[in-house]
Amino acid sequence: MATKSSSSLPASALSGAGGPAPQYLKVKTHLREGIAGGRWRPGERLPSEADLTEAFGVSRMTVNRALRELHQEGLVERVQGVGSFVAQLHRIASTLTVRDVHEEIAARNHRHEASVHVLETLRADAGQAALLGLRAGATVFHSVIVHRENGIAIQCEDRLVNPACAPDYMDQDFARITPTHYLLEVAPLSEARYTIEAAMPGALEARLLGMPRGEPCLVVKRVTSSQGRAVTAVRLVHPASRYLLEGSFQA
Repeated sequence: MATKSSSSLPASALSGAGGPAPQYLKVKTHLREGIAGGRWRPGERLPSEADLTEAFGVSRMTVNRALRELHQEGLVERVQGVGSFVAQLHRIASTLTVRDVHEEIAARNHRHEASVHVLETLRADAGQAALLGLRAGATVFHSVIVHRENGIAIQCEDRLVNPACAPDYMDQDFARITPTHYLLEVAPLSEARYTIEAAMPGALEARLLGMPRGEPCLVVKRVTSSQGRAVTAVRLVHPASRYLLEGSFQA
């Protein structure tokens, strides 16, 4: 972890004491906004508790509460005797934008099973290549996996993967570990773009999910990147009658 010294506190940290907000919340908001705005980058050290105490004119306990809550939210890592650091991007982004279907199902105390129907290397057509920022004809990995909850199919995952970001993708046992889990390990997430829409399943999707072609689905399309390079593009198809998409976000 980098131990780069933080820049000096901006004047707004010294003059923003007005208003009814609790003192700890002012410290927390200042640090959160600084992280979001890039004042402190992932791995960089935040101002010390002593610096924050002096800047805001508050107690050490107040500053400690602000840092503790940011740590609980996954934005800050604290190292005893060293200081507080901005958490790495993949820890933040994976919490906010990408959910592993195995973890979703396990959180409900249900059984997750996965069956791999396609695992292949192919030459990307123009559309596939564009999703991953590659040239047409480039080699990509392709997988189609059905996820089941207590034996009932709830998701058909059709995924393209950039081999440069995950060269060992084809060697994984995706009946044991999900592609999402594996890819977050080998290519930490820095950005995710997605769309959510209602649509009818394709013929293969309907067959794999055991549903009629006329039944609507919830379709999530997502492209994720690491360090400015597209890692994977995935289409997740869920029978609308069997799946509820939910989550939370805190800015």
